[in-house]
Amino acid sequence: MKIAIIGSGGREHALASTISKSSKMKEIFCIPGNAGTSKIATNVQLDINEFDEIHKFINDNSIDLVVIGPEQPLVNGIVDYLEKFNIKVFGPNKIASQLEGSKIFTKKLCQEYNIPTANFGIFENRIDAKKFLENSNYPNVIKADNLAAGKGVYICNSKKESLMAVDEIFDGKFGEAKNVLIEEFLEGEEMSYFIISDGTTIKSFETAQDHKRVLEGDNGKNTGGMGAYSPSRLINNELEDKILSKIIKPTLKGLKNLGTEYKGFLYAGLMIVENEPYLIEYNVRMGDPECQTILPKLKTDLLEIIEACCDKKLADINIEWTNKKSLCVVLCSKGYPDTYQKNILINNLKNFNLDENNFIFHAGTKKENDEIYAIGGRVLNFISLSDNFLQARDEVHQSLKKLDWNGGFYRRDIGFKVIN
Repeated sequence: MKIAIIGSGGREHALASTISKSSKMKEIFCIPGNAGTSKIATNVQLDINEFDEIHKFINDNSIDLVVIGPEQPLVNGIVDYLEKFNIKVFGPNKIASQLEGSKIFTKKLCQEYNIPTANFGIFENRIDAKKFLENSNYPNVIKADNLAAGKGVYICNSKKESLMAVDEIFDGKFGEAKNVLIEEFLEGEEMSYFIISDGTTIKSFETAQDHKRVLEGDNGKNTGGMGAYSPSRLINNELEDKILSKIIKPTLKGLKNLGTEYKGFLYAGLMIVENEPYLIEYNVRMGDPECQTILPKLKTDLLEIIEACCDKKLADINIEWTNKKSLCVVLCSKGYPDTYQKNILINNLKNFNLDENNFIFHAGTKKENDEIYAIGGRVLNFISLSDNFLQARDEVHQSLKKLDWNGGFYRRDIGFKVIN
C-alpha cells in the first residue's frame, strides 16, 4: 500500500515509523514531514491546510490511504473533503472533530448526555466573564474555546490571574475567540485514555500520563507536552469500565444522534477523583507526546488496524501490546514555550545505534545538506521501553547525555509520580 501521513511532528514520525514495519506497506509520503521521517518516507512540502493541493498529490501518486496526524486539518474538514473523491482517510469528520475544535460543543454534549465533567459557564464577552469572576471560587480553570495547540488553558489561583486570562483570550492570544469557558477546578490526578473506532466498534488504545508544564515538579507555563509515560498508574478494570460507560459511549451516542459517527483515534483527557473519571477535554487524534510513548508498545500491525477502521472491520482485529513500561522525554529548544531560536544545528544524531527498546522521534527538525537543524519549540522525543519506569528514564537520560546538544533543555523528572 502507498500511504500519506499528514503532519510534521513527533506524532507523525512515530506513526510513519510504526507503519513502515508493516508487511503491507509499499511506500510512505509525509506531508510535510521532518528530518526524522525523511529516513523512512518521502517528505512532500505542501501546506496541510491547502486541501486542493493535497488531493492533487494523492491522486497523482495513487495513494491508497491517508492518515491525518494533527487536529487543525481535521477540524477544518479534510476528511469530508477527501472522502468526496472516494479517498480512504483515517480520522474523524468535521462534525465529530468539533469535540476538539470547540470546547463548548463538548461541554454541551456533556450536559445533554450526563457525562461527568467540571461545572462551567460560557461567556461571549469579557464584561460578562469578568462579572462572573466577581463571585468565583479559586482556583478555577479558564479556557479558550478554539484550538490553541494545547496551550489555551489557564489554572488561576486568584481573581487577578483570572482577569488576565480572560483578557489574553479575548485579545486573540490563541486566535480569534468568540467565547471563553470558565470551569470549576477539579482536585485529582490527570490521565489520558485512548480509543480507536471504526464508527461501530471501539477498542481501547492504551493509557498514558503526559507532563504539560515546562518546569520540573509540573510547574511553569503550559506547553504542548514535555514528556509522558504509559501506562497510567491510575488505570484499573473498574475505572476503565466507568470511563467507557460514563464518558466514551455516551459521547459516541451523542454524535450518532447528530447524524454522524466517529472514525479514528479519540483521546479523552480525564481527571480521576477517587477512582471516578471526569472529562477535561477531548482530542480527536493521538496525543503528542503520548503517541510517541504508546506506539512502541504496540505488537499488532498498525497499518492493519487503521485499514480495518476505514473498512468498518475493527471487530475482526485483536490489538496486542507488550507489557513493558514506556517513558518519553521531549527535548526542547531553549526559550520554549516562549521565544526560541531556529535553525540551530544538532550534532551527534548520526552516532546513535538504537536497539528495539529505544527510539528517537523527530518533531521540530529539518534536514539540509545532510545536517539536521532544530526549527521548532519541541525538537526531539527520546523513548525507552523497560520492565520499570526508573530504568526506562535512566536509558532516556543516557541517550540525552550522549546527544549532548547545548541548544536545548528537557525535564529530568518525567514520570516522577510513578518513580520513587
